[in-house]
Amino acid sequence: MATLSFEFWYEFGSTYSYLSVHRIEDLAYTAGVEISWRPFLLGPIFNEQGWEGSPFNIYPAKGRYMWRDMERLCAKYGVPFAKPSRFPRDSLLAARVACLARAESEPWLPDFIRAVFRANFAEDREIGDPVQIRSILNELGRPGAEIVERARTPENKQRLRDHTHRAIELGIFGAPSFVVGGELFWGNDRLEDALAWHQAHTV
Repeated sequence: MATLSFEFWYEFGSTYSYLSVHRIEDLAYTAGVEISWRPFLLGPIFNEQGWEGSPFNIYPAKGRYMWRDMERLCAKYGVPFAKPSRFPRDSLLAARVACLARAESEPWLPDFIRAVFRANFAEDREIGDPVQIRSILNELGRPGAEIVERARTPENKQRLRDHTHRAIELGIFGAPSFVVGGELFWGNDRLEDALAWHQAHTV
């Protein structure tokens, strides 16, 4: 058996991705698994399914359940949570920054990911606002204005389009998703299963 990659596909506007972001590093470390962080956008995928927005908004009963489920799970995991005043929020710029950091193998990428999710789902900040993204980067000791500018280059915009296209090719239809050697696992509650699959099918 060969060593399999462990791809974590997340969307900054996704509630359940927020839960996985706060759990994945400790679990992956315990399992001896290296995470490949994969930002993408759900909007184009929803459009392909004929949805004009999040299914949690399209189907009110499903949305009500999800918010209560988030309250329960965040309490269970000890993760701070405040229902955002607007959902879903624009995640385009944050995803572009994450793509740039991934392409340049920046060690601050996981810290940035956690900070953006926390801003969205614990601090009710507008993560689509460049001021907020620059602020988050500055808080991490990084040059926010410079990084945001580089994230907006045509080359980096294409990176995010390529990521999203790749997600579609893999059959990803929601976030979070975990891809282990071509095997797809969807949902925060499948994180442990994905790690177990990796352990069982690699050396």
